[in-house]
Amino acid sequence: MIDVRGIRDPAFLKTATIGELRELASAIRVFLIENIAETGGHLSSNLGVIELTIALHKVFDSPTDKLIFDVGHQAYTHKILTGRAPLFPTLRSFGGLSGFLKRSESVHDVWEAGHSSTALAAAAGFETIRVAQGGKGRTVAIVGDGSLNSGLSFEALNFLGHRGDLAPIIVLNDNEMSISKNVGTFSKLLTSMRTSKPYRTAVKRSRKLPRFLHVWKDKIAMMLRQLASNTTIFDDFGFKYFGPIDGHDLKKLVRSLEMARNLNRPCVLHVVTRKGKGYQPAEDDRIGLWHGVKPFDPFTGLPKTKKAENMRSWSSIVSDYMLRRADHGKPFRIVVPAMVAGSELVAFQAKYPERLIDVGICEAFAACFSAALVQNGMPVFVPIYSSFLQRAYDQVNHDVARQNLHVVFGIDRAGLVGEDGDTHQGVFDVAYLGHLPNMTIVQPADAAEAARLLDYAFDVATGPVAVRYSNASQDLGKGSEGDPVVAPSWRKITTAGQLNLVAYGDNLRRMAALVATHGLSVRLYDARFLKPLDQACVAEIFASGLPTIVLEDVVEAGGLASMMVSMALSAGTPVSDFHVLALPDRFIEHGKVADLYRLYGLDDESVLKRIQTLLRNR
Repeated sequence: MIDVRGIRDPAFLKTATIGELRELASAIRVFLIENIAETGGHLSSNLGVIELTIALHKVFDSPTDKLIFDVGHQAYTHKILTGRAPLFPTLRSFGGLSGFLKRSESVHDVWEAGHSSTALAAAAGFETIRVAQGGKGRTVAIVGDGSLNSGLSFEALNFLGHRGDLAPIIVLNDNEMSISKNVGTFSKLLTSMRTSKPYRTAVKRSRKLPRFLHVWKDKIAMMLRQLASNTTIFDDFGFKYFGPIDGHDLKKLVRSLEMARNLNRPCVLHVVTRKGKGYQPAEDDRIGLWHGVKPFDPFTGLPKTKKAENMRSWSSIVSDYMLRRADHGKPFRIVVPAMVAGSELVAFQAKYPERLIDVGICEAFAACFSAALVQNGMPVFVPIYSSFLQRAYDQVNHDVARQNLHVVFGIDRAGLVGEDGDTHQGVFDVAYLGHLPNMTIVQPADAAEAARLLDYAFDVATGPVAVRYSNASQDLGKGSEGDPVVAPSWRKITTAGQLNLVAYGDNLRRMAALVATHGLSVRLYDARFLKPLDQACVAEIFASGLPTIVLEDVVEAGGLASMMVSMALSAGTPVSDFHVLALPDRFIEHGKVADLYRLYGLDDESVLKRIQTLLRNR
């Protein structure tokens, strides 16, 4: 078995035989399963593109030829072939190898992306400059079929299709899934292209050609397809279409990529792969459970760390609430942008399929579509990751908030998410939603409070509401008591003390334990409404004359603390002895949440020292 840790760059592939490439693919597959089982990471997507990535590096000369991977979490084989296999034990850990492409890691990482559907627009830019400057090399975009649902991808196709001077190569990695199974007309078009009778007839006829014409087999098959008038959407956009091609047949992949490389015009290679190839549990997965994984036992497929009894993820807590609401006969729809499994809505979809609408990787569409549903009398819940919601900012602003429509957003993965890094940290949503008129932002500290705040969001609020919740888990047996929420309000957890401490969400629970454990003389406030603020509580805090700490794991600029100060200044209230523990004005790197908390002074020890110092100085 080849030791892939000895690979330094992809140059050796140029002279490798097809047999050697197959052996390399097997070695990489074993390496990835063994390493991801230890570190966690994106498994299925990477197992599916091993042969394709090997073929790309054999045919093209990176980085002279620009290989632009859509998203980037499908590029583990690319990292191995460009010399980073020895770093895989550090994958997604603080200071270690990124789970996505990073320009700072390698000259071969020419484009960074943590969100889908950017590759075609990026390829248009790379190709435009290459042609304008007379540069060498080819521009190759490797795009998943799910990414083509996005409006950004169609905008790029529209641009490229009318530019006769550009010749990008689009490799369409078609595995019938994005994270979970794809939806929409484009997915059906690809299915018809895989199974079309004219194409299968063309291929069958080409097999009867004389042996000396076999090198022209693919070209003739495509010609026969066109003669059968079986044009594709790519033909209509102005691209030469080749495919479908078996994405695990290295011989066919190399031959097809060489043909595309030598063709000086825009073209699409439709490559059909199997997500999770080579690891049976991942191959059998049709809902995305093996897309991104925690460390697991590769023999049993079971996670290495079991959740403690009563511990539930926030996503499942919110999903259970929606299930109960449906059971009680409440009318509503859930609009999901391709994250049914990620938002833990699989059970809900199974029980109430007509109530859940999966719109694919189309966050902007999800927001605008939901606004129209609400305007026509249908309550809507839109669960969406914090870092994905920012892709729909204009629709949240223009179509939802401006019209004061009662769309309830579930902002999943709010705050630091850890190992996925700077593209996925949910640290900006408070800032980018907080300045929108009519918007309400809440975050519960436990499951019981989540139910009360969701009741408020659906049954009391009349405008848009964003309910934040993190990627953490919490103990269902430790819920807080409280009356129904009928108006924006904070809770006072402790009422006597010489210092004000303001927190919300998971940090509130953490601070309550810290105060109780150390017997701290602290007035602890649960700022469960980030907007609008509880004006009485904020006025009380500033009027107390006590030192005040606001703790939040979002960027300081535009966070809760800044809104509190703005309110005080507007009221003419002096602000003094006010301390903010939040994240700095930067993109936060990947690593375990606990490590990042320590780095930025948000961990228990750092907060305790800050409190004790302020109390001593009084």
